[in-house]
Amino acid sequence: MPTLLNIQSSPRGGQSISRTLSHDFVEAWQSKHPDGKVVLRDLAEENLPYVGVPWITGIFLDAGKHTPEMREALAISDGLIAEVFAADEILIGTPMYNFTVPANLKAWIDLVVRPRVTHSGPPERKGLVVGKTCTVIIASGGVYDEGLPAAASDYESGYLRRILAFIGITEVEVIRAGGTAVVAFGSTTVEELVAQFRPAVLEAVR
Repeated sequence: MPTLLNIQSSPRGGQSISRTLSHDFVEAWQSKHPDGKVVLRDLAEENLPYVGVPWITGIFLDAGKHTPEMREALAISDGLIAEVFAADEILIGTPMYNFTVPANLKAWIDLVVRPRVTHSGPPERKGLVVGKTCTVIIASGGVYDEGLPAAASDYESGYLRRILAFIGITEVEVIRAGGTAVVAFGSTTVEELVAQFRPAVLEAVR
């Protein structure tokens, strides 16, 4: 039974371009995998902790030396990492904030990217999360497609590719849904804008 881990970070709910396109992806994936399982990790509905001293100290100690604070901090990380290892495919739907990832997605990344668990050290070594594929849907107010002058300001897609590769996920497809500001300003609707990107999203479904 294949498993899709669906990670969402936008706080906009039904007005979110990344969530709407992600919903289309999930529906198409379920049609292709009727026996599949979808696990939703909604970062906008949770308050994941930021990495702190108990986590930083605990990851370098044997479990027998962990304090209660370390065990509590690492338990959250353990759960998130278990979801990643259990998934065959990963979907990340996210907005772009100030040219990069929102804080809730960064918190998830910091808890998942963990030495001796998901990566083995320096960047030249292989990550420990193998056999996964990932689709990333990025919604942004501006348009940062490759070849445009503004593309140099897109730090998000490159960062996500790099950090996912660091833990071993190298088969990553990024779909940029740019120009969402026209919805915010009332020039078009969510559905009208989503229709432009839906074919690329559906094509990405494996």
